[in-house]
Amino acid sequence: MYASRAGHGARSGRRAALVTTVLALFLTATPDAAAAGRPSGPADPGAPVVTRAAVDPALVAGRGATVAFDEQEAENARGNGTVIGPDRTPYTLASEASGRSAVRLTPGQYVEFTLPRDANAVTVRYSIPDAPEGGGITAPLDVTVDGQHRRTMTLTSQYAWLYNQYPFTNDPRADLLHPDWWIAECSCVPAETTPAPEIGKPFRPTHFYDEQRLHLGRTHRAGERVRLTVPAGSRAAWTVIDLLDSELVAKPHVERGGLDVRLFGADPTGRRDAAPAIERAVALARRLDRPVYLPPGTFRVDRHIVVDDVTIVGAGNWHTVLKGRATALGTPAPDGSRTTGVGLYGKSAADGGSRGVHLRGFAIEGDVRERVDTDQVNAIGGAMSDSTIDGLYLHHTKVGLWFDGPMSNVKVTNNVVVDQIADALNFHTGVTDSLVHNNFVRNTGDDGLAMWSDTTADARNTFSRNTVQSPTLANGIAVYGGADNTVSGNLVADPVREGSALHAGSRFGAEPFTGTLRFTGNTTVRAGTLDLNWRIGLGAIWFYALDRSIDADIRVTGDHYLDSTHNAIMMVSEYGVKDRYDIPSVHFKDIRVDGTGNSVLSARTRGSATFENVDARNVGAVGVNNCGSFNFPATGSEFSLTDRGGNDGGWLAGWLLPNTITCDDRPPVVLPPPPSTW
Repeated sequence: MYASRAGHGARSGRRAALVTTVLALFLTATPDAAAAGRPSGPADPGAPVVTRAAVDPALVAGRGATVAFDEQEAENARGNGTVIGPDRTPYTLASEASGRSAVRLTPGQYVEFTLPRDANAVTVRYSIPDAPEGGGITAPLDVTVDGQHRRTMTLTSQYAWLYNQYPFTNDPRADLLHPDWWIAECSCVPAETTPAPEIGKPFRPTHFYDEQRLHLGRTHRAGERVRLTVPAGSRAAWTVIDLLDSELVAKPHVERGGLDVRLFGADPTGRRDAAPAIERAVALARRLDRPVYLPPGTFRVDRHIVVDDVTIVGAGNWHTVLKGRATALGTPAPDGSRTTGVGLYGKSAADGGSRGVHLRGFAIEGDVRERVDTDQVNAIGGAMSDSTIDGLYLHHTKVGLWFDGPMSNVKVTNNVVVDQIADALNFHTGVTDSLVHNNFVRNTGDDGLAMWSDTTADARNTFSRNTVQSPTLANGIAVYGGADNTVSGNLVADPVREGSALHAGSRFGAEPFTGTLRFTGNTTVRAGTLDLNWRIGLGAIWFYALDRSIDADIRVTGDHYLDSTHNAIMMVSEYGVKDRYDIPSVHFKDIRVDGTGNSVLSARTRGSATFENVDARNVGAVGVNNCGSFNFPATGSEFSLTDRGGNDGGWLAGWLLPNTITCDDRPPVVLPPPPSTW
């Protein structure tokens, strides 16, 4: 979520010592030197280690998206590089890696993966240094299979490396963007502090990773080895490889009866602007009630194409690409945008919105390198009721799918949304009766999936069976107000800072929570992050009453919280409104907690919760850290708990009930063992 969120950036922060450390790492081009040290490679170098969210797939079975590729972490592969991590400290390369570890290569070094299944295509997630003045560099990476069929990828850091305070900058040399904001590095407002604090540069580097896809040109069999080698003389002093996804891509799809955009003059080589030709095809397709076909190729589109009552089908997202440049507008658009870029947009809701839009089977490659919240440079946007978006690959835009309602009945399914400057998807303002299902999201610069009931409530929506990995800011899945919404069967891993895996917040001016809110059958991995401004640990799932109380019927059922850095569950109110707003009642049932650095529940608000069949093990602190609303009355905490039975593991001891004060504001973290089969 990105609009009207200056407060989110204002809460970014870290100790000055870490900034100095990161500065040294940046200047010496040696990332995570303190964490590096062991060579990469598994115990059995010939065996592929396939994971999901960097854990054994058995631990997350039935949760998250079903995808076509196999994920292999570089730290489990063989090679002669150096493992960095594990480390969950923000502003480090390891913290933003899947599983919080990766492999650093210097020129001449390699990492090698064994294919678990036949494959003809790979995706490499990587990081290379920024240019000293910002803006990124390019560097080669050789790809061979069993020592043959060499291909060279050209990696880039032009879409990575952001710095400073919200909404961030590409310039590592920049002074504070908001010197009048409080920052954690000095626990002060720099502009109002004498003597002025020294803030190291680059300040708060983040968003280090990018990924690139490569079709290998032929099918390679299971057991063959894909080697990634940094060639001698590479411009990059180091190359960090996070993971390799391998898959068997189908042959291009042909849409029978579709209007081929080439017949209207669209250039599949990407040299000439294809937007006018595609618009002509769309106009005729609407009159003839036929689909538009985007055949294999790269079609250059440097602006929005408005779609309404039309079906657009590609040859598959590995074969058909809409690719655009960022284009400055001579005059700002009515919505404030000063830049445009490739995107398919429904009509504005103020103009009635679009209906009957069906998009399937192609990729959108943007050119967004910085975050400008007033710019509409999203891959999919506008209002699209009674519509479907299926099987797209969305890359390098600001937000993959940003819907401005009111609108209803959109289904977003089976998409891959990666390397976004802000969210992957946001239901903004009055989106109702809609579904987001079986999507894969990785490396967003803000919430992965969000419902934001800004002005008008989102209602009766479902986010189900999606995978969200490594959001560098904010939450994996967030619900801001609304009625009768459901978050079910999702897998969320490795949130980095200023948020966690699952979140419900009365924030950002959202309409109140009413009706029901359901979190059902989700799994989180390595969540429960440290809030750098508050300097307290969040929960893998957390509820935040800031603008008003959260008093809907909230039920959390069947969730699994694995390897939480701090807490599994958190209830919190902002301190300034702690006696005005509360979280009256949340019900937890059939929950598993495997590993917490602190408690199962951290309560920092008025309210109550019930627990039934909540099993916990490897808990690092007292089971309930109950601070209530910090008034500490003699009658006990303002937050009370009810034991409805079956709560195993000893975490909910009788002496904690109903409201014993056990407040430890910043308990030490006890590193839990890795999660295992229950």
